[in-house]
Amino acid sequence: MKRRQKRVLQMAFLFMVALIFLPNVGLWSMYREKSLMKSHEPGEQGFPLGLNDGHIYTWTDGLRRRDWHDNESIRKDSQRVGKGEHGKPYPLTEDECDDSVYKENGFNIYVSNNIALDRSLPDIRHPNCKQKLYLENLPNTSIIIPFHNEGWSSLLRTILSITNRTPDHLIAEIILVDDYSDRGCLCWKMKKTSKHSKAYCT
Repeated sequence: MKRRQKRVLQMAFLFMVALIFLPNVGLWSMYREKSLMKSHEPGEQGFPLGLNDGHIYTWTDGLRRRDWHDNESIRKDSQRVGKGEHGKPYPLTEDECDDSVYKENGFNIYVSNNIALDRSLPDIRHPNCKQKLYLENLPNTSIIIPFHNEGWSSLLRTILSITNRTPDHLIAEIILVDDYSDRGCLCWKMKKTSKHSKAYCT
């Protein structure tokens, strides 16, 4: 019994140490961010400068960090109403219930076709994540989306979700790879309808 109690105490101690000192998880990460950020008094180097929707902060480690949150878009999304908005269920009437709409895609394509392509999503992040600052200069990236016989509306919704929620200059390109779909050429359809200059289909 004593050995078991000792083991429990050891595990509890290790958990407390991890909670406090782990660099990206524990309380130390919060203290580190606050201690690295310079003063925001006017005239000092750390005073936030306006840049688009965010601010730039100079930390004592010499690196400049930015508030990348598009708070205006987040605010507008929170006020949207309608079927499927904020990820809420889409209520179906008796006349709209049809099991056949699940067969082609494995999900209800009727619902997908009748909710907004730029549907709003709930903000499920931890409160600390909403205050997170990231480096001012970030590399851009290529986004590759492979698909096979994908529902057209869900594919468009995926692309719009990326473009609406990512700073434009951080997207190098969006590449859609049609993995031998046999429902007609979705890539050709994408090329005709895509308004995003960085979206390619192959």
